[in-house]
Amino acid sequence: MDDLDLLITNGIVVTASDEAKLDIGIKNGKIAILAPQGLLNTAKKVINAKGGYITPGGVDTHVHLEEPALFGGKGRSSDNFETGTRSAICGGTTTIVAFAPQAKTEGSLLEVLKETHERARGNCYADYSFHMLCGNPSEKALSEFPELRRQGISSLKIYLTYEALQLRDDQVLDVLYSSRKEGFTTMIHAENGDVLNWMTKKLEALNLVAPKYHATSRPQLVETEATYRAIMLAELMDAPILVVHVSSPSAAAHLRNAQTRGLPVYAETCPQYLFLTREDLDKPGFEGAKCVCSPPPRENSGDHDAIWLGLSNGTFTVLSSDHCPFDYENTEIGKKSTLSVEHPNGKFAHIPNGLPGVETRLATVLSAGRLSMQKFVEVTSTNAAKLYGLYPQKGSILPGVSDADLVIWYPSQGKDGALTPFTLTNSMLHHRCDYTPYEGQVLTQWPRYTILRGEVVYDHEGEGLQALAIQAPKRSDFFIVQKSAVSIAKPLSMVSINGLPPVGMGGDQFVDVDGIEARVASAGSEVDEHTAVGAEVSVTAEALNVDLVANLFVLSDRG
Repeated sequence: MDDLDLLITNGIVVTASDEAKLDIGIKNGKIAILAPQGLLNTAKKVINAKGGYITPGGVDTHVHLEEPALFGGKGRSSDNFETGTRSAICGGTTTIVAFAPQAKTEGSLLEVLKETHERARGNCYADYSFHMLCGNPSEKALSEFPELRRQGISSLKIYLTYEALQLRDDQVLDVLYSSRKEGFTTMIHAENGDVLNWMTKKLEALNLVAPKYHATSRPQLVETEATYRAIMLAELMDAPILVVHVSSPSAAAHLRNAQTRGLPVYAETCPQYLFLTREDLDKPGFEGAKCVCSPPPRENSGDHDAIWLGLSNGTFTVLSSDHCPFDYENTEIGKKSTLSVEHPNGKFAHIPNGLPGVETRLATVLSAGRLSMQKFVEVTSTNAAKLYGLYPQKGSILPGVSDADLVIWYPSQGKDGALTPFTLTNSMLHHRCDYTPYEGQVLTQWPRYTILRGEVVYDHEGEGLQALAIQAPKRSDFFIVQKSAVSIAKPLSMVSINGLPPVGMGGDQFVDVDGIEARVASAGSEVDEHTAVGAEVSVTAEALNVDLVANLFVLSDRG
């Protein structure tokens, strides 16, 4: 084929299911042909992959950009659609899914979608789509689900925490009911807002307000209970859910159990739960605020190991960034906006929650070397595209079908052309944030080239961002319509997560949304659900030495 626009030679092509030494021919922004190495000879442009891996462009489906204030605080995200998608491209992510957020005071989801389109249109370097963020499931909002579907939206997010966004259980059921009818996937932020509010008040009464107490106010039990409740509500409605940014091994155990029972329950985790711990919140002065996010980084490497295991064995469907950056030094809208004379080290409850991560997501995880290449592609690209109706246009390398969105990586360590290991610093990154929580981490990989729709948009060795500006100008047609979700394989066996036994939940009732008839479905277990879950929680609490009420008094003695 001598009419190719781009030919990539001498690479190892990796998808979620295969790995092979192939050359890739690209034409009109699409994958045109995969051929044995050496069979294709000419094209308008040729790139020698030098034996490096070639993967589908990253698909990051949890990115917060240019959102209006929803939480009542001073914090404002430092990245807009231009800077956030620029950062994504430089880190190998070619498609992001951001949020169109609806506050509790707003009635229409269609109106906030229109406003979000206006902020993004013509300002994005990467392809993009949106999730709705539903803070007010009013009758009007729920009636708009069919039109949202027609406009290319098939997913939305709800919260079980944050006073400004938290939904009651009956409201959650309203959302799940409508989602089930219209084919939406519901993303759920699973933390028990009432419990963490109670914890926060007790800590504040003891003047325990430094950044490190953010983790104390949100123990794993807060996440575990809400995760279990989300699963039960979803089972009642027979509706698909994805629990976002899971940090807790015990929450992961509940998710694993639900999956093995055949429920349409999916899970997401993020790099901060693989690399950061609560010790990062306890840095000198106010430095710990840089790592304040929710859920917080957990206790130790044992928790990391459990999350890595969940990625490897299929418990976690996707690995997203939850990119939500706030400048550290900015005293007006950044992390330091909470500082005062009375509280020179800030108050954890008022620190803007979120971290930058869209650019570092792929390189940090790949450099860690704990996932196979096929699993890496699966959780960072393919599964996200499948879950949110973007596959096979995105997340795959299928001739004639897939967009030519690719990352060419450096050859593996020890091979000719390998990247010299380097220490990550914020100055190397392209987001609009004055820090990275991964400062000082040694990396062995970074995208050598990022290719979007057949165009080289990032060249790490040569033009760098100049190529981005010259070859991939911001366009208005980068919005990707979400179609129907594609089936994703679920775990078939219950396994121990970090030493916790699989949890039996017994038989449960769920609502047949189509017929509005309750029926009983047996899960094939004779174990009483309350006994089983209580036993697991007890094990978790003992392992983490978390006796919530007692520890408040211990903490008051420690100061």
